[in-house]
Amino acid sequence: MGLTAYKAKRNFDVTPEPAGSRRKAAKARQLSFVVQKHQASHLHYDFRLEWNGVLLSWAVPKGPSLNPANKRLAMQVEDHPIEYGGFEGTIPEGQYGGGTVMVWDQGTWEPESEDVNAALEAGDLKFTLYGKKLEGSWVLVRTKARGSASKPSWLLIKHRDAYANEDDIVVTKPRSVISRRLMAGIASAAGGNVEKAAEADPR
Repeated sequence: MGLTAYKAKRNFDVTPEPAGSRRKAAKARQLSFVVQKHQASHLHYDFRLEWNGVLLSWAVPKGPSLNPANKRLAMQVEDHPIEYGGFEGTIPEGQYGGGTVMVWDQGTWEPESEDVNAALEAGDLKFTLYGKKLEGSWVLVRTKARGSASKPSWLLIKHRDAYANEDDIVVTKPRSVISRRLMAGIASAAGGNVEKAAEADPR
């Protein structure tokens, strides 16, 4: 997709999100991934994989699950710049995605598919995550479009391996991996809506 759609949706004179630019595809270094907890109009988790100089991105309403029986809906959204992987703070209300953003997990990933571009085209991307919370083997599988859905729909599924279990990790590990804050703390530090952000924190 590139970053055209990303930049068109944002006013960088107002939002602290990074404008970024497309980078040369990583060769020697490892590929990054990030999961950002995002309390916008609705709470969701943004799952992002670095590929071809951008972060391929999916919005996962319920967040990742370590249980292979749970097939998490993942709606593909616009590519984001690599710099976005470190963004934690508040997007002003009235702006696209207005609300609080947490870096819920981050690390590196390796494709299990020999040809990533072909796997993405086919809608069946297998990969291994090396994160602080998410590890092991996973797959993203594209589903058939339903109704008038404008965004490609995928499923994020954990493979059965040593890291699979029934722990509800979005509940048991709710804090940021870079600041150790909960959503309310992030909003407070960034001058955001603390009450709205707190709705995404454990009761």
